[in-house]
Amino acid sequence: MSLFAILTEAFNFFRNHIRQLAILTLPLLLIQVAIQLWLGNEMMQADAENPQFGAVHAAAMMVLLLVFSFLIAALTLYLELRSQGHDLAPGQILKASLPFVPPLLLAGVFSGLAILAPVMIFAAFGPLWLIGLLVSLYLFSRLAYVNFMVVVERLTPLEAIKSSFKFSGPITIKTIAVLMLYVPLSLLAGMFSQVAMQVGFPLQLIVEATFSFLGLFVNIALFRLYMVNRKTADADITEG
Repeated sequence: MSLFAILTEAFNFFRNHIRQLAILTLPLLLIQVAIQLWLGNEMMQADAENPQFGAVHAAAMMVLLLVFSFLIAALTLYLELRSQGHDLAPGQILKASLPFVPPLLLAGVFSGLAILAPVMIFAAFGPLWLIGLLVSLYLFSRLAYVNFMVVVERLTPLEAIKSSFKFSGPITIKTIAVLMLYVPLSLLAGMFSQVAMQVGFPLQLIVEATFSFLGLFVNIALFRLYMVNRKTADADITEG
């Protein structure tokens, strides 16, 4: 299936299920964005020469990771259930998503460290940071299916990372193309957030949560790409 067809199907799904998606994800997104804004404000106000971050900041970061993992678990489970023709209430999906939070959190930490490592390493060599950025983008594309491996395939964190890397090999270019949709969304979010910041925290929270919600389209497109190629891989195994 062409990338255009996958994006079209993802867009139609997002449009047709936008109400259910909003009910399921917006409460978690509001919490996530609120914590991000608070942490960002704390970092801006910190002493540049002697920054001090205490237990409250560490706790906020941990809560942020848990909320994000819960969000991804709920969204992925919703996509899986809808692909099977099921239609559960948001409360049921949230409850069923809880067992996936710990493995998703671990998988996210491990894969996140692997993705950031090249940038951090190459940054020590000045201009070579750009090479590190490209390597990180490549790793991001190869590990973009970890959450599907955890929730849909029911794999452990390390197995999910290995499976995502293996699965994404033939579709790396398409995956990168889908992930690049984050760029215009991030630019627009930054522009509108700067304007909203002048008005006050409530508007900035709403604006950033809205763009985060729109960013879920990328996850939906990745899931569609995953499902199409998963069926292809299963067919190849059956024929073999």
